[in-house]
Amino acid sequence: MSKLDLIATATFGLESVVAEEVRKLGYDDVRVENARVEFSADELAICRSNLWLRVADRVRLKVGEFTATTFDELFEKTKALPWTDLLPANAEFPVEGKSIKSTLFSVSDCQAIVKKAIVESLKKKYRLTWFPEDGPLFKIEVALLKDVATLTIDTSGPGLHKRGYRTLISDAPLKETLAAAMLMLAKWYPDVALIDPFCGSGTIPIEAALIGRNIAPGLNRDFACSSWPWISESTWSVAREEAQDAIRQEKPEFIMGTDIDERVLRVARHNAEQAGVGGDIHFQCMPVGEISSKRKYGKIICNPPYGERIGERDEVAKLYKEIAKTFRRFDTWSYYILTAHPDFEKLFGKPASKRRKLYNGNIEVQYYQYYGPRPPRIHRSEGTSE
Repeated sequence: MSKLDLIATATFGLESVVAEEVRKLGYDDVRVENARVEFSADELAICRSNLWLRVADRVRLKVGEFTATTFDELFEKTKALPWTDLLPANAEFPVEGKSIKSTLFSVSDCQAIVKKAIVESLKKKYRLTWFPEDGPLFKIEVALLKDVATLTIDTSGPGLHKRGYRTLISDAPLKETLAAAMLMLAKWYPDVALIDPFCGSGTIPIEAALIGRNIAPGLNRDFACSSWPWISESTWSVAREEAQDAIRQEKPEFIMGTDIDERVLRVARHNAEQAGVGGDIHFQCMPVGEISSKRKYGKIICNPPYGERIGERDEVAKLYKEIAKTFRRFDTWSYYILTAHPDFEKLFGKPASKRRKLYNGNIEVQYYQYYGPRPPRIHRSEGTSE
């Protein structure tokens, strides 16, 4: 297939970050919409984007898009799409759905009609009346928004945040994709010192080390499309060899993760080893008030407790005041704090240079960014920020 339309789905607020990632992969035909980034490419792009996108939730293949206000219209227009180019005779193709502000509001009926239309399309090519569905998985979604139906196939399988290294987790872990987004929004580079004083199971430091070493986040996992017959083994070999060849051997400047709980630090060390970056991160058990560094410039990037539970607000308020006192010692550093606490700036005692609304799961959070003085100019070669 010469040209495919792909959709990298994104958490609200992170579309621009995902779009920049797609462009860095070499795909310029990029369209940004709410919660998704569309681009046109080939089969190799399916492999590359699944392997490399750090912030996207998943990659979907768009089969077609059309207006549908009746079930007959939905059936006929779905049937006319090129399913026979995509689905083998033994494909497993469950249909999921959603409908927002559309005439066709019954999701279950839409799913059933799309399934029936695809079966009718496949019958013509394969001359079968029944399909076993015991082959590779092609999970189809029919999404209706204001009467426009978009038909897509999920290429990723488990979400792209599941890198494969986090076999052990702590309480309330930060998604790997959001941790990577925090680093990218902070414009962190591997030649800049980094401290996360609330590292928990190590997600922010590990994602930083993966970026610093230019290790593709999906390198050690498979995807739904790994078993699709029309994406050849040689195509996957090219994509994986590219990723292997891109790995940098030199370590990032300095990455440290600290926490007051030695138990979760053991989890963090284990996860870092699983990710192949155990030697790139220094983990240490200490309270936030004791962190220090001899380095003149650097970045503190963290996701401290929010105080969401009843009875925790006073404790968290006290913690945020301690954070403010500690971070002021790093007067030439920049710091970035993700929290849902509504009074953070007041407790911190200083308005942020910039803030950005994001979502940590279903929780609306703010990413507070405090810029320190600009360090001496460093020449960086192309690709340093990967």
